[in-house]
Amino acid sequence: MIRAIVTDIEGTTSSLSFVKDALFPYAREHLPAFVRANAQRPDVRRELNQVQAETGAVDDEAAIQTLLQWIDEDRKATPLKTLQGMIWERGFAQGDFQGHIYEDAARRLREWHAAGLKLYVYSSGSVQAQKLLFAHTAYGDLTPLFSGYFDTTIGNKREAGAYRRILQTIGLPGEQVLFLSDVPAELDAARAARMRTLWLVRDEETDLAADHTAVRNFHAIDFNALR
Repeated sequence: MIRAIVTDIEGTTSSLSFVKDALFPYAREHLPAFVRANAQRPDVRRELNQVQAETGAVDDEAAIQTLLQWIDEDRKATPLKTLQGMIWERGFAQGDFQGHIYEDAARRLREWHAAGLKLYVYSSGSVQAQKLLFAHTAYGDLTPLFSGYFDTTIGNKREAGAYRRILQTIGLPGEQVLFLSDVPAELDAARAARMRTLWLVRDEETDLAADHTAVRNFHAIDFNALR
């Protein structure tokens, strides 16, 4: 019996194009000025120090260039994701964009929450960025639906250890937790941690070799059809 659902964001609840075509370019455009203006803020300083520790960047300007390179490479680096979240917070507050959520995802998430299921998010974006996206949608503030959020500070999304730590945190056995993602490698890692899995394919062709139940959208999710 499924008692909790952990969902990815990009390509699952939200459009990949929104993240890649709106959020990433916005962060890249505003990151240099944001860092220079806020480098002495304790939270910003902490992330810059982490960049310097990881890469040997000699000063903030070198750290900025590293961060821009990481954006271009779509690097899942925690300091970058944290700083992106800070920049997006300002963008959401100013109304520069609105978080994209698929209608089917918003509807089913509300239904599951009303039915008593515990809902969680696990994304490579920072927890702050996750909350911002779900708080500013065309369907209103969806953050009250969720019992918790996880990002790369809990582990790599393609490693089973991250999912075991999530299970420890939420206090449920894997067979009672369903993980939703559009990335088979993430689903493989979740399954290795004994979670149930479901593959959102939406606009992509299904890989028949993938060992995960596949659906086109949240409306098609049937707990009884899970492998």
